[in-house]
Amino acid sequence: MSQNSTADIIKEYYPQYYGKPTYPADRCVTIHKVKDEWGIFCNFARTPLVVDGVTFKSSEELFQYMKFKDATIVERIAKGVTRNNKVCHEIKRTVKSYEKEHQRDDWSRIRFEAMKFCLQTKYEQSEEFRSMLQKSVGFYIVEDQTTFRSKKADTWGVKLDGDNFVGPNMLGKLLMELRDNGKLEYSLPDDAFDFIQVLKSL
Repeated sequence: MSQNSTADIIKEYYPQYYGKPTYPADRCVTIHKVKDEWGIFCNFARTPLVVDGVTFKSSEELFQYMKFKDATIVERIAKGVTRNNKVCHEIKRTVKSYEKEHQRDDWSRIRFEAMKFCLQTKYEQSEEFRSMLQKSVGFYIVEDQTTFRSKKADTWGVKLDGDNFVGPNMLGKLLMELRDNGKLEYSLPDDAFDFIQVLKSL
């Protein structure tokens, strides 16, 4: 395991989230596709979020922008231009082309703080999101990645193993914490929102 692996970061800085719990499938609400019953829990769900006067289409879009400080890169992403100068209308694919060389140096450490901010903002601004979280009380929330090609679930999700879902389930854990407490505490560096000013200037 790399010293800088996501698992190591969770273990060191977020021990309360570390591990791969087992969730009885019949006691879970699953995040899979936006159009599904619980689709609003997806980060790609169209729940517009406003941060300092700038509107983002979804919590996913906001989260992706938070990976960068470089004004030139933020501007190119906003215009849908990849590192190879191709036009792309999917922000996650556009961002991926820049991650290796231009992502914030501290991103691996603050990514969970950023996700907490995005989910907290979504909770505060979307009545439907709050309502569905309340509706899920009594159930576990999991991001079902069973159909993903990889053998193991990634950091954010779980995979079905018999009658149970198993995996890190970071997204589900954060959503359940938000549901149960009504708040996610986060701590971000002072320059975490520099990209907002860039977007405002476009």
